[in-house]
Formats: sequence, structure tokens, C-alpha cells
Amino acid sequence: MSNRWNRVIAGALMLTGMTSVAAQQDTFTNPLLPSGPDPWIVHHGDSYYYMSTHGNRLAIRRTADITKLAQAQEVTVWTPPKTGPNAQSIWAPELHRIDGRWYIYYTAAASGHDDDAHRGVFVLENASEDPTQGRWIDRGRLKTQHTGIDGTTFVHGGKRYFVYSPYVGPDSVLSIVAMANPWTLTGSETIIARPDQAWERQGGRQILEGPEFLLGPRGDLFLSYSGSACWSDDYAIGLLHAPPGSDPLKASSWTKAPKPILAKNPEQGVYAPGHNGFFEASDGTTWIVYHANPGPDMKCTAKRSPRIQPVRWNADGRPKLDPPPGAGTALKAPPHAKR
Repeated sequence: MSNRWNRVIAGALMLTGMTSVAAQQDTFTNPLLPSGPDPWIVHHGDSYYYMSTHGNRLAIRRTADITKLAQAQEVTVWTPPKTGPNAQSIWAPELHRIDGRWYIYYTAAASGHDDDAHRGVFVLENASEDPTQGRWIDRGRLKTQHTGIDGTTFVHGGKRYFVYSPYVGPDSVLSIVAMANPWTLTGSETIIARPDQAWERQGGRQILEGPEFLLGPRGDLFLSYSGSACWSDDYAIGLLHAPPGSDPLKASSWTKAPKPILAKNPEQGVYAPGHNGFFEASDGTTWIVYHANPGPDMKCTAKRSPRIQPVRWNADGRPKLDPPPGAGTALKAPPHAKR
């Protein structure tokens, strides 16, 4: 009997150990990398693809497990020309799968003029199934009404739209315009939001930037954005809402939440969370990716690191985010990518 019970106890301990290991593998902690401003994640097929700002190039990491991003090889897919309208300050890349092709939208400045008056959003196209492979074709600069940054695109009601952050006087605002194809704008632009809240005017400038689209479970349209200067600890994420059936091109369709949906959390050591994106995990859940600083007064540097957390939904169909967790907080991991 003694040997039998020893085997039972040993088996129980082994099972407990296996469960513990499985539980550890099912969790992760932020940040995903020590550096990665303006992060972007998209899930396609059996992979998650990640991009962020490097300043002098565009690079992609591919992984089945987004929590193991640090172990994924980084592949430089494009470097800017030495001269021209997109020669420097390569910022805020977004990777989109559109009609069987890949497109990268990114911000760049002209050679010899690294200033707001010479900044715009550009597009690259790739026909390969894997965006880390194949040839990227330069589709040029989007012909926006103003100079600006942080372009994104989305489809609603069978129509494609482009939203970016143009410079209008002393402000950075949010503007929307229809698209004829992934690199061509059509029709007039509409400004849908201005930095008119106190929390959007921190750090010495009035800024709305980094717009990102999110479709609600009831058909509501949401646009998140980052408010205030990125060098301020009060840089945070706000939200615009348009009810189902609205025309996204009408400014009257959009209303602004009075407070940020994600702001600094000093108790957890998280400052200046912003420039987010949304991605869908392989189980259909929605996640947000954003960057933040691990300490106060760290400004707008490469020390901003990428973090993810799940998006929850209120009873009224609006997105809800928990306060940004610190480096020691274990979160349930999104499932591995799969087809």
C-alpha cells in the first residue's frame, strides 16, 4: 500500500506541476518589448504581425504568440530614399490587409525639411502573402488637404475611409475623407474632432493624433485617439462615438467622451499611455496595443514600450479598458494565432 500511495502522490504532484506550468504559459506581463513607440499589431492567418516606429526604416516581426514578441525575428522591409518627400522621420507605421494585398501607411518628412509643414502620410503595397517577404511598391503620398501624421484606414458599409491628424493652425485635429482605393483619396475632408478638452492640451500643445477605428458589438462606430503632447505624462487615449447607421463623413455623427478611456496609472508605474491600435485575437476577442513610459517625465523617446490588454464591452456596447497594468501584473494571454 505504501508504494501505491507513493505513486498516487507522485502523480498528483506531477499533475499539479503540469497545471502550474500551463498556467504560467497562459499569462504574460507588459511590456512586450523594452522599446517600441507607436506600436501596431494585426492578426492574419497563423501569425501576428507587429510594427512600431524606428525613425529610419520600416520593420516587421512575425510570431504565432504575441506575448513572445521579443523572440520574434525583426525583418527590415523598407528603408527610405536619401532624398525626396519621404526621406526621414519614418513614424507610426500601420500594416493593413486589403483585398488580398498588404499595405503599410506611415508618416514621413521631406529631406531638408524635418518639420510639420513638410510631413505627410505615405503608402506602400505588397502582393506577397507574407508581408516580411516580397517587394514593396511605393504608392506615394496621400493627397490630404493639410500636412499631417498618423494615417489609418477602415471599411464601413462597404466604403473605405481614411482618418489622420492634420495640422490646422496651432492645433492637431482629426480629419476623415473617403478613399477610391487604398492609396487614393476622393471627395472633401471633414474635421471631426478638435483638441477642445483640458486633458487634450497638456504639454504645451493642443493635440489629437493616432486615430484608430473600432466597430462595436452593436454596430456603433468608435475612433480612439491620443490627446496632448506625447512628451507629457498626461498623454492619454480618448474616444469618439458614432451611432449605428451614421455617416462617418459628417462631423455631427461623432461625439466625444468627456474623459480618456486609458490614462496614466502612477500606482502601477505607467505614464503617458497612447498611440494605440486594436487587433482581433484568434478567439475573436478584441485587444488594444499601445505604448507607455515606465516612469514619470521620460518624454517622447524610444523608451516608450509596447503593451497589450483586452478590450471589454459595457452593457451599452461601448468599449471599456481597465487601468493600464504595471510590469509586475500577470494578465491572461491572448491565444496563439491560427487560421
